[in-house]
Formats: sequence, C-alpha cells, structure tokens
Amino acid sequence: MRKMKTTAVLLAGLLAAPLMSWAADVNEALTRLQSRWAEVNYQLPEKQREAAFAELAAQAETEVRNNPAPELLIWRGIILSTYAGAKGGLGALDLVKASKASLEQALAKNDQALDGSAYTSLGALYYQVPGWPVGFGDDDKAEAMLNKALTLNPDGIDPNYFYGDFLYRQERYADARAALLKAQAAKPRPGREVADRGRQAEIQALLDKVAAELK
Repeated sequence: MRKMKTTAVLLAGLLAAPLMSWAADVNEALTRLQSRWAEVNYQLPEKQREAAFAELAAQAETEVRNNPAPELLIWRGIILSTYAGAKGGLGALDLVKASKASLEQALAKNDQALDGSAYTSLGALYYQVPGWPVGFGDDDKAEAMLNKALTLNPDGIDPNYFYGDFLYRQERYADARAALLKAQAAKPRPGREVADRGRQAEIQALLDKVAAELK
C-alpha cells in the first residue's frame, strides 16, 4: 500500500511539472505583451505607434502560435484592436475583424480568463466599430458584453472605463459619470503601473467631458 501511495505521489509530481512550466511560460509571454503594449500606447509619440503596434502584433501572433492560451488570445485581440486604432481608416477593418476573432476564441476556451477581459474588449469593439454594411458594430451587443465583463470584474478599471465611454457616447451622462468614478477608484494593478497611469489620464479626460455635459 505504501509503495502504491509513493508511486501515485511521484506520478502526480511528474504531471504537475509540465503544467507549472506551461503556466510560467504563459505568464512570461503575457507580461512581455502587456508591458510593451503600455509603452507603445502611452509613451511613444503618436506618429511612431502604428509601426510599433505592427511589430507587437507580429510578436503576439508568435506567442499565440506557440501557446494558444486564452490569456494570450485576449492580448492578441487587444493589440490588434489598438493597432487598428493607430492605423485608422478602412485599412483598419481587417485588423478589428481579426481582433474580434481572437477574443471570441478566448471566450470559447475560458470566458473568465483575466477576469472576463475578452468581454470588455469585445464590448469596446462593438461600440467603436462602424455598423453594417461597413463593419460589425452593434450598440446592444456592446452593452451586453460590457455588462458581462462587469459581472466578472465589477471594480475593474478597464470594464468600468469602457462602460463609461460607451454611456458617454450614448449621451447617458449621469450613468457615465458613475462608471468613470468607479474606474477612477480601482485598485492599482501590480506590474501594470504604466497602463494604470495612462488609463487614469483617459478617465480624467472623459470625466471632464461628462462634467461639461452635465452643467
């Protein structure tokens, strides 16, 4: 009996080792993508961002090819969508479609990965992209996605910011202010200091616009 228990423990250890290595690889890749995205999005001059995002999108593609974890699929989607924003024009439509596909793949694998970030990013795409026949934009779907994100991460900076931005565009200014104040009060994210500073600046800028409408 003792021998059987020892064998079971050894087997469990052998099985756990690859899983731990896999998780470490995902976390390392995720940190690389998140850090570079924050640098490009918030620290590079605007005229340099398109080329930098193109390079980062290629890096994200490589990471996903090596390990199609939902967390990496989410970040490929985020990078492609911000690359589309930097590129602009009709040429960005293929990028937002690819972003949508990557986020949907992440949802199919694990819709709760990164506190439901795929819902946040998909919601943002649905209200920012033009509707049919040009694109797939849909305000009803946007709000549904953002509400799912808030169910999973009610105090998160990103779901509250994007919901506030959506509500502002819908001219629901009082509700937008409430969402943005909640985003502003979100706890700092360890290792995401550059992203947090950039997002807080966006929150304040949007709060100023909301305040002007509420006067």
